[in-house]
Amino acid sequence: MDRRNKSRLRLFPKQGYILMLIGILIGFMVFLAISSLISQGGGGGAEQEGLPSSISFTFLYTSEKDGWIKDVTPAFEDWFFERFGIKEIAIDSTSLVLSPVVIGGWASFFEENNVNSFKDLYQLAEAGIDYKYGHPDPQLSNGGAMAEVLEFAYALEKKPEEFNIDDLKIETAKNFVKVIESKAVMYGKSTGFFGRWAAENGPSAIDCFTVYESVIISNSEKATQKWGNSLVAVYPEDGTLLSDHPFVILNAPWVSAYQKFAASQYLFYLLQEQNQDTAQEYGFRPANPNVPLNEEIFNITNGVEFEIKVPTFRPLSGEVMEALFTVWSDVKNPGV
Repeated sequence: MDRRNKSRLRLFPKQGYILMLIGILIGFMVFLAISSLISQGGGGGAEQEGLPSSISFTFLYTSEKDGWIKDVTPAFEDWFFERFGIKEIAIDSTSLVLSPVVIGGWASFFEENNVNSFKDLYQLAEAGIDYKYGHPDPQLSNGGAMAEVLEFAYALEKKPEEFNIDDLKIETAKNFVKVIESKAVMYGKSTGFFGRWAAENGPSAIDCFTVYESVIISNSEKATQKWGNSLVAVYPEDGTLLSDHPFVILNAPWVSAYQKFAASQYLFYLLQEQNQDTAQEYGFRPANPNVPLNEEIFNITNGVEFEIKVPTFRPLSGEVMEALFTVWSDVKNPGV
């Protein structure tokens, strides 16, 4: 198939990406200027008075990005030392890439039931069709929270960015979500762990579940080999959310200027083309617009689509998200 005319969803356009890199480089220049003042003009790189010989910073991440970060991070210490002469970087964790939220599940289930959205899951449940559903716990997992947001979006027939707190009090909307959740058999603690659990336990344990697209890719081969039944992703037809796995550097008194600088360089490093390309091997779409999407990974064989053809919603407000957590106890399956 000719992909030359296909458009691809990106976290930011090339212009925005260039501006972001310029910002990182400006930060680097400021760092060098400060370092020069601290060292009072002396030579010797990191051995100069006032400059650290090592920097430690903590990077928190979620389980589905574990493979990619552990793959690319070991080379970061050498990469950093070659440029700045600082010998040790201690890092706890990982990530920043793209992955849409999908209704994942076994091909056999989708072949028997015409599921294209959360409305279809609701209608199956209302019709008395017996199926097993699940997703991570919204109070423990970002992916789980996004699942709940999408269920309410389809219940309210509104985009998440249009939600207000009163919407979450509408009984018909809450009942819509409650009906879907009545089919839940599992609320996992993490999106990555949930996908591995589903692939390991098979079609008898669960039929469909809401996860990131990357979870389907990461587990598709193992699932097919073990069960002879492939995992596939359904992109909700009226729209879905796009997880961008943001990288955040805290501006706090306990974070030193050197830690902020090292973290900014880690960001720069993870956005480099070779590391973004490696992320695709773990099922993530690259955020760097200069990296082409790998058709050998994003294809029907791996249970996913090359192109995201459904609309992508913008996030809801923080105020409404906070209210959503309080509603969860009203709509979840109390037996799970």
